[in-house]
Amino acid sequence: MYRALQIAATGMAAQQLNVEVISNNVANLNSTGYKRRIAEFQDLLYQNLNRDVGVQSTTGGNLPPVGNQVGLGVKNSGIFINTNQGTLVKTDGKFDLAIQGKGYFQVTNADGTVYYTRSGRFSPDGNGLIVDPNGFQIDPGLTLPQDYQDVTINQQGEVFVTISNTVAPQLVGRITAVNFLNESGLRPEGNNLFTETLASGSPTQGNPGAIGYGTVQQGFIETSNVDAVNEITSLIVAQRAYELNSRVISTSDDMLNAINQIR
Repeated sequence: MYRALQIAATGMAAQQLNVEVISNNVANLNSTGYKRRIAEFQDLLYQNLNRDVGVQSTTGGNLPPVGNQVGLGVKNSGIFINTNQGTLVKTDGKFDLAIQGKGYFQVTNADGTVYYTRSGRFSPDGNGLIVDPNGFQIDPGLTLPQDYQDVTINQQGEVFVTISNTVAPQLVGRITAVNFLNESGLRPEGNNLFTETLASGSPTQGNPGAIGYGTVQQGFIETSNVDAVNEITSLIVAQRAYELNSRVISTSDDMLNAINQIR
């Protein structure tokens, strides 16, 4: 009975974590560039009640055809990041950018820390430097001339500006994209930002539109890839699983109570 209580407790803890992950997905339903998280679980070690399957009996008996192990519950094995692309929504903002396909924007904060993001909400600061909502500059840095009139960014990331008293747009820089071998290995840092890890591999920088890199879409942003219907369904399943584990604890407690009452 004590084993059943412990096993059910691990199940309740697992479903509690599952609900927390789902609630975070729902909370970020409208976060630009947010990537859905999925809690993954695996069974714990097994306890052998007698000799293992395939082990010869010391009394000369035949090999047992099946094992005789009892599992010890469940544990969280990781929280997977679903990197599927969200829907691109047209905003017509000159500095709203989205990557159609693979790749991340690279930004750098004041102390030189490099971050990666799919959120393309950029704007010029007071000095004409292109920055994200956190004030982190796009990397490589891009500064607009003070007298620019209009900005055009093509699918290859080239930035052209129209300057007063000139006819032809001038190329002032290029926005690059960054890829990773394992995007799910990136570490979420909040504010729609990620940092590289050993699991993600080193970043590979390239030009948008090149082989293996998506294209830049000016005047669009990428919405969250969270599906509200799917999250609600997952929430219901997690709730029922939590209730079943609590039922196991209640049943085990009743059985222990019955044993205690034997005279």
